[in-house]
Amino acid sequence: MDNFKKKLELSQNDKLNGLRAAVLGANDGVVSTAGLIFGVAGATNNRAAIFTAGLAALIAGAISMALGEYISVSTQRDTERAFIAQEKELLEADPEGQLSQLASFYEEKGVSHKTAMKFARELTAKNPIKAHLETELKLDEEDLTNPLTAGVASFFSFGIGALVPLVAAVVSHDEIRIKVTLVAVVAGLFLTGYLSAKFGGANKRAAVVRVLVGGILAMAVTYAIGRAFGTAVS
Repeated sequence: MDNFKKKLELSQNDKLNGLRAAVLGANDGVVSTAGLIFGVAGATNNRAAIFTAGLAALIAGAISMALGEYISVSTQRDTERAFIAQEKELLEADPEGQLSQLASFYEEKGVSHKTAMKFARELTAKNPIKAHLETELKLDEEDLTNPLTAGVASFFSFGIGALVPLVAAVVSHDEIRIKVTLVAVVAGLFLTGYLSAKFGGANKRAAVVRVLVGGILAMAVTYAIGRAFGTAVS
């Protein structure tokens, strides 16, 4: 039963990490693709050109996001594994010294030396490596970060987020394309900002305002650049 609970907790942690990566990926997909679409729309009203640019941004961004997330999380996991291997070597070479070090962590928090040593011995007797990793490094050997989960989540979430401005820009009429796309992007940013704050336990209003201001600013700048350079080139 304990093993089942442990696996369930690990599964939930992994899913939560995946959800966070997915929300961030979707937000990036909305902002970056919308920025490119608004830049192109500022230069031309050609539907085919806008679709091609948006689709290219979606594919390239999703691949880049997935690879970046995979590499980043893989590096983090390699570092965690290195810390774990080093801790195991220290435990094997100097168990008493490591025991004293573990007890010192509790003493620093205000526990008496006698109580800290007793607590450290009890934890070490049950699972020495787990005791040291959780106390000293805040790591769990059985719950390391998963780069594949983060990479896949980022790939699909970026693509889904990028579809919001892309579909809005392609299906809308020329006269209202900018307005329709802007409304779709604002809705997408509101959702990703709200969800990111919810999963992270942060202030939802502040998170939503940040992503909205950042996203709208990005679209305004790229649209202005598209208008300026598109007119100059033509």
